[in-house]
Amino acid sequence: MGSLNIDNPPENNSVHHMTKDPLDLVAFRRQGHMMIDFIADYYQNIEKHPILSQVQPGYLRKRLPESAPYHPEPIEAILQDVQDHIVPGITHWQNPNHFAYFPATISTAGFLGEMLTTGFNVVGFNWMASPAATELETVVMDWPGDMLKLPKSFLFSDNGGEQYLSGDVGRIFAEPRKFLGVFISCILFCSTECDFGEVVI
Repeated sequence: MGSLNIDNPPENNSVHHMTKDPLDLVAFRRQGHMMIDFIADYYQNIEKHPILSQVQPGYLRKRLPESAPYHPEPIEAILQDVQDHIVPGITHWQNPNHFAYFPATISTAGFLGEMLTTGFNVVGFNWMASPAATELETVVMDWPGDMLKLPKSFLFSDNGGEQYLSGDVGRIFAEPRKFLGVFISCILFCSTECDFGEVVI
């Protein structure tokens, strides 16, 4: 990894094998294939890594430059840095022998979906911002609701809609004086097995 040396800036701004256009589609295709190969190789060999990272706190600062790089680096160098410095510091949640917290949370098929999502870079905060994003979400969220035989009033198709309560719960506990007396009619469900942020009222 190159670092930003203010006292001795480089005279030549060129970097071998790099394009100056960040949207160069030829480079994007080539580097994208390399990234997919890197991830595929990681999963092919994931069981060879210790599940729990063996590094000590502060290990990464000792390995990385003290300042930001002056220039972009070729993808080959970046992937090598990831292999040498990042992978040793990962707790490998996708390892089939990892049983802590909760089970594997993603799949290789999911990676492809994430690529599409990132590629479109949709900010779907309302219908007009991206109609397809809003409508796809409501359709797909209705599928598990229908599987669970939820009342129609819970489904978007009936002008209802599922609610994720984390934000509401946070607001309730942030301003408890506004909710005095309300908790008398509430039931709190939780368990020692739930995620840190899971609570249903």
